[in-house]
Amino acid sequence: MPRSFDTPLPIDAVLDDLSRTLETHNAAVLVAPPGAGKTTRVPLALLDAPWAAGKKIIVLEPRRIAARASADRMAKSLGERAGETVGYRVRFGSKISRATRIEVVTEGIFTRQILDDPELSDVAAILFDEFHERSLDADLGLALARDAQLGLREDLRILVMSATLDGACVAKLLGEAPVVESEGRAFPVETRYLGRKADAPVERQMADAIASALRVDSGSVLAFLPGAAEIRRTQNFLGERVQDASIEIVPLFGALDAAVQDRAIAPAPRGTRKVVLATSIAETSLTIEGVRIVVDSGLARVPRYEPDIGLTRLETVRAA
Repeated sequence: MPRSFDTPLPIDAVLDDLSRTLETHNAAVLVAPPGAGKTTRVPLALLDAPWAAGKKIIVLEPRRIAARASADRMAKSLGERAGETVGYRVRFGSKISRATRIEVVTEGIFTRQILDDPELSDVAAILFDEFHERSLDADLGLALARDAQLGLREDLRILVMSATLDGACVAKLLGEAPVVESEGRAFPVETRYLGRKADAPVERQMADAIASALRVDSGSVLAFLPGAAEIRRTQNFLGERVQDASIEIVPLFGALDAAVQDRAIAPAPRGTRKVVLATSIAETSLTIEGVRIVVDSGLARVPRYEPDIGLTRLETVRAA
């Protein structure tokens, strides 16, 4: 492994194999379950590879908060701040310097980068993180990167990383690229089903479930709701039920200011517990320390295309 890390993670077991694979292939697929550590360990492990000398590694994340959080975590592991060896570039903000070697960007930002510089002359590798989420920007970015690799930059490395995607299918798109698989780390999980009351709003039921969990379990809580409106209403209901000053209730969704988002994913201060009310933004790529309880509404807001009007609208559905 090119770099050593203080805290072992499951992904560490395959970093040597991945490094050797990218020495001899210009594309690969990494399949690793959530929590394996691929987002923050892989870019650092590849940084000192001979083929990366003097060039950048670009890491694509599906969301701004994930880009900022992963850059901050990698920088912290190097004893630095974001903007030095590791930086990020997202809409409405960036921390990049001349010393930056790992640049974490959102998928839309990368699309503009490669359109401005199709050869990606200062880039050694492009890492597509959480590719299983699939989006138009991610698919377009991969197509453009592959086109650049085939026509302009045979030495450009492409690594597709996913938690649940069928690696063989993506490998075929990348010219039968090798697939590296990492095992996850299992923890005992107790599942409790509370059912749903048809005559009560979901926000009130979520507040009741969270308050009950706080009484009988220790640790912080991560609760999933379909959207910002439901989060705000649940926050109000929960404030009526939880009067403990040591419990902090914080929202987490895409439209919030960066400072508010950072506060939500930061560790709870000593002697306090945190309740994070989040949309699906917190399902992947983010680590919220101290969470022992997850309360899921079972609802998600997804885009649905309406062919009659030629527009896409958001619809609240039962989560699969």
